[in-house]
Amino acid sequence: MGSATLCTGVDVHFSIPHPSHTTKYPNLFSKSTKFSSNTFTIRCNSSSRSPPKPKPKPKPTSSDSEQTNHQNPSLSEQLKPLSKTILTRDHSGQTHLVSKPKSTWINPTKPKPSVLSLQRHKRHNYSYNPQIRDLKLFAKKINESESSDESEFLAVLEQIPHPPTRDNALLLLNSLKPWPKTYLFFNWIKTQNLFPMETIFYNVTMKSLRFGRQFQLIEELANEMISTGVELDNITYSTIITCAKRCNLFDKAVKWFERMYKTGLMPDEVTYSAILDVYAKLGKVEEVLSLYERGRASGWKPDPIAFAVLGKMFGEAGDYDGIRYVLQEMKSLGVQPNLVVYNTLLEAMGKAGKPGLARSLFEEMVGSGVIPDAKTLTALVKIYGKARWARDALELWERMRSNGWPMDFILYNTLLSMCADLGLEEEAEKLFEDMKKSEHCRPDSWSYTAMLNIYGSGGNVDRAMQLFDEMSELGVQINVMGCTCLSQCLGRARRIDDLVKVFEVSLGRGVKPDDRLCGCLLSVVSFCEGAEDANKVLACLQQANPKLVAFVNLLEEKISFEALKEEFRGILTDTAVEARRPFCNCLIDICRNRSLHERAHELLYLGTLYGLYPGLHNRTADEWCLDVRSLSVGAAHTALEEWMGTLSKIVQREEALPEAFSANTGTGTHKFSQGLASAFASHVKKLAAPFTQSEEKAGCFVATREDLVSWVQSRILSPAAVV
Repeated sequence: MGSATLCTGVDVHFSIPHPSHTTKYPNLFSKSTKFSSNTFTIRCNSSSRSPPKPKPKPKPTSSDSEQTNHQNPSLSEQLKPLSKTILTRDHSGQTHLVSKPKSTWINPTKPKPSVLSLQRHKRHNYSYNPQIRDLKLFAKKINESESSDESEFLAVLEQIPHPPTRDNALLLLNSLKPWPKTYLFFNWIKTQNLFPMETIFYNVTMKSLRFGRQFQLIEELANEMISTGVELDNITYSTIITCAKRCNLFDKAVKWFERMYKTGLMPDEVTYSAILDVYAKLGKVEEVLSLYERGRASGWKPDPIAFAVLGKMFGEAGDYDGIRYVLQEMKSLGVQPNLVVYNTLLEAMGKAGKPGLARSLFEEMVGSGVIPDAKTLTALVKIYGKARWARDALELWERMRSNGWPMDFILYNTLLSMCADLGLEEEAEKLFEDMKKSEHCRPDSWSYTAMLNIYGSGGNVDRAMQLFDEMSELGVQINVMGCTCLSQCLGRARRIDDLVKVFEVSLGRGVKPDDRLCGCLLSVVSFCEGAEDANKVLACLQQANPKLVAFVNLLEEKISFEALKEEFRGILTDTAVEARRPFCNCLIDICRNRSLHERAHELLYLGTLYGLYPGLHNRTADEWCLDVRSLSVGAAHTALEEWMGTLSKIVQREEALPEAFSANTGTGTHKFSQGLASAFASHVKKLAAPFTQSEEKAGCFVATREDLVSWVQSRILSPAAVV
């Protein structure tokens, strides 16, 4: 009796405990391996004979049609199991990465299918054409022709020097530059029926249309290829997807990428990198990481552009860990970042709020021999300015000059804006003079605006007016921001006549007042001491926002609270969101300046009701806080009075109170900012409120429960004292 045959594969799942200090992205950017380290296979053969041959598979029947339909699954179907096992969805609405992906056991006998082709699509080799010189000259004649009319174009084609054979037509099609002429010539070739239209003719035409961002025509050609049976190759799909991306039609790009997979065609590296960028722009982080991981598992070595896409995506999310892993992955694969990658990563570092790491990355870039361009330096200056690293930014400027690094308008203006934000007047003047001496970067409207902002913030009225006159002499157009800065400066200096002059001149030069300029004029009205000056400013405001002037006049009239509420709501409806709170602050200041204290309290209540002061009151079990950092001086005084009145009522009702109370005015980060703390302290003293300046935190006033209760009781005993 023959010996028994045993031939079987035993798959054993062996779990190995992982260390507890797993990093944030343990699997996303690590080198993929074909076999899992947590499994091994045991195969036993107990016979010297070879195992019997497997029976042939039965032919598919109609019942197998459902299975047949899934031979070429779509990209979403391929990604679905991966996203369920490795990636999770954030139900809070903010896209971020998982911190600890679940380990997934993969059967080594069934590896995941490849998702891309590692071989780029081979381009057609053109054979030598002895008629090339005549055809090139003819193509040049067509390109230089200014007429784009179809009839005239067809008339020119009659002068073609040689018969339009396949090779001649393809050479001409490749030589035509304007996309309308390429498209007309392509359609003309089809009407001649001289030879069958191949894929290469469509590809050449599509590339010309992509240059003109004509996605609709490209999609029509692609559908025509499908209907006529012309094959769509990798170049076709790559052209369609990249054109859709350039036209910001990201959903269209995804649609054609999905179709590519359904037809069984694997994308090459160019197409794969392009679709990564599309998914990143759509904010689909999970899909990007799934595509990246599947590509790496297929043996793909991403190029610097693909890493730039990942870096930008992480930067948009402010995810520093993701940026760090991009750098680590590039290092492990030996991919040297180019200038585009460095610029992208620097911008990402800025969005992630990592100025120190951005500086280190910049030094690494320079050390590797990559020369920064103006975009690099602009990104770094913005990061330093946002972090208020004035010294580093100015040192970078000196380094630019000494190394002869490129500087453009955007970089100069970014430096000037940073100086304006940090109050660096002397440094800004040096930069401005440097621009005047430059041949290619002479000051423009935004450069002058930054200088007006600096002089206006510093109260240097004479220099600001000189600059305004200089703009008139040189023909530099003033913009609404420059008019706003100069008007604020003149208003604070009580030079109302000059303010009116600047406003009238600006309107004459085409400046259209916006809500910010109206808010500036409204603030000037709030600290005008006499009615004459206030009326001059209101006359200017009347030209910009007559409805707002009507509401200012309404403040002194005896109207009901409901009528005031309705009018105020109308003002807010017509005002940009970012200007609503400044408008309310200025209106409260005007009321206090005109001794309309009750009206000021009504406006503060309405501002709170309409959500203009969301963080005004903060309560915990241990402390109640009044945060007036977003309020003007008059609004802060009104809020303090309102708060003290409310606390007095709570004490009188003997309700529960916390141990501590505080009022936060902030300290102001701008060198020239008018601090609120001193004005608030004066009002606290005027009210004899039990708040004292905190020794530990500037701009913070504190009081204990005992102090507050004692103060309220003393106010009850003294009828003359009112809040």
